[in-house]
Amino acid sequence: MISPARPRLTARHIQVGLGMVWLLDGLLQLQPKMFGSGFADMVIMPSAQGQPGVVSSAITHVAHLISVQPTLVNALFAGVQLLIGAGLLIRETVKPALMVSFVWVLGVWTVGEGFGMLLTGHASPLSGAPGAALLYAAIGLLVWPRVRPAEVTTGPAASEGLLGVRGGQTMWALLWTGMGVLWLLPVNRAQDALSGALGNAASGEPGWLAHLESAASGVFAGRGTSVAVVLGVLSFVIGLGPLLTKRSAVFLVAGIALSLDYWIFGHAFGQILTGMGTDPNTGPLVILLALTIFPIRPARAVTTTDAVTTADAEPAEGLVQRSAPRRELAHLPG
Repeated sequence: MISPARPRLTARHIQVGLGMVWLLDGLLQLQPKMFGSGFADMVIMPSAQGQPGVVSSAITHVAHLISVQPTLVNALFAGVQLLIGAGLLIRETVKPALMVSFVWVLGVWTVGEGFGMLLTGHASPLSGAPGAALLYAAIGLLVWPRVRPAEVTTGPAASEGLLGVRGGQTMWALLWTGMGVLWLLPVNRAQDALSGALGNAASGEPGWLAHLESAASGVFAGRGTSVAVVLGVLSFVIGLGPLLTKRSAVFLVAGIALSLDYWIFGHAFGQILTGMGTDPNTGPLVILLALTIFPIRPARAVTTTDAVTTADAEPAEGLVQRSAPRRELAHLPG
């Protein structure tokens, strides 16, 4: 006999969570500042800085095209993202929505994020590298409907998807080991690199958040090298842990905690409080990826021995009560 199944996160839950993030992206695209020149000049053009000539020229050309009709283009961008989000919320349209999202994130990663700035030599996990767009695609692949939910009653949400749990753990490893490599780059190991990145994140933010970022920048001033090495090693451990051990939960929780730190202090919540943020950056998506592969303990089987033990544990007074009528009959007159 099997005890009742424990509640678990299913692929459907992750699909809905991913849909909510897409809807947020669409709503952020509808901010007033996005309908002017700010979208091309302040969102797209910065991705061209430091890129190889061909990449820089392509991004600059796209930015100029957007600036010709910013209102129309921005409305189109918002509409696509809202449709993807709505499609993921409806079970029957999950596959078409994911297919559109895969094409869309390819364009976002190449143009909007400049390949995660990986080609510039200045990419950092604190700036969102290797790029949020890659995580949208990774999570979408992991929860691509492959089996009916009723056919899977245990295991992580990824066990229902296209790549399985092992595929999800591999993506987790690639993400975190990649961030580990970025932390160990000379540019990110400079003494003031960490404090400088935290200080830059405060630009344009509300007072309370700018103060928080500036305070964190002061704490790490002159300590960039040692902290970068520690974060690099920690990233490798977090990434490889689920692949090499059976206790993956501790590494996933550590990854969630560190991603929250990056999201608050490095990403400044994806700059969504400035009016120019187009997405929440990688923080929430790393958490969603962790939940996709988070281990679920199977329900415990109740054996015959358990059942016998339970039966033998009946209160003794119950036996006395059942035997009492027999003693009364023995004392009746003959």
